[in-house]
Amino acid sequence: MTDILRVGHIDLGFHDASARVVEQILRDHGHPIARSAAPHEAMFKRLGRGEIDMLVSAWLPASHGGYLAPMRDAVEAITVLYEPYCIWGVPAYVPEDQVAAVPDLTRPAVLERMTGRIQGINPGAGISRFSARMIDAYGLAQHGYAFHTGSQEDCFSTFERAVAEGRWVIVPLWQPQWLHARHAIRALAEPLGLLGGTDKATLIVRKDALPSIAPAALTALRALHLGNAAVSRLDLARHLEEGY
Repeated sequence: MTDILRVGHIDLGFHDASARVVEQILRDHGHPIARSAAPHEAMFKRLGRGEIDMLVSAWLPASHGGYLAPMRDAVEAITVLYEPYCIWGVPAYVPEDQVAAVPDLTRPAVLERMTGRIQGINPGAGISRFSARMIDAYGLAQHGYAFHTGSQEDCFSTFERAVAEGRWVIVPLWQPQWLHARHAIRALAEPLGLLGGTDKATLIVRKDALPSIAPAALTALRALHLGNAAVSRLDLARHLEEGY
């Protein structure tokens, strides 16, 4: 019997979407799959303890590099699945000549319209760490802005309600993500460079698990590249499957 492979992904929808592609390749080559999800830091700890064989995926170097560092010698990077990056975005109907960059958020005319609450996701996410730093670095708190962590649903539903009502709102987001496949979202320029730049979403496999993977499956995984747009579409399809 072909070995069961334990595939872990961070407990966010787009990680689930890309994990499904990896898992299907493994199944196509005869591998049974045991899949699991956990928040960012917890999933990397599971990888380090050998509780999963592969992680889909680590955003390197900025977002998840610190989580991967303690176990770097025990794992191998297999392929880059897409090129993610974090943004602060606004709905495209917010005029760019009024709000083009993060410093514009403090302009008096913008303060009159922009929602001060910036709703994020869990505190372990790169976008959450970056966003908390941005509040301080740009002096936004003194103008009434506050960043809040929460669930995915907190973040996404807050944005969608604002769009439905035509309100101005900031969404701390990333590419790829299903909201981009449903809404026109414009990224704000961020001159201090606190959003981490563009990462590489890297499929990570423990070295001690490599001999258990069928050679043809490993070859297929090394050739796999999805791209941001495809992952956003896959994420939206997964989201719709769940009845949203």
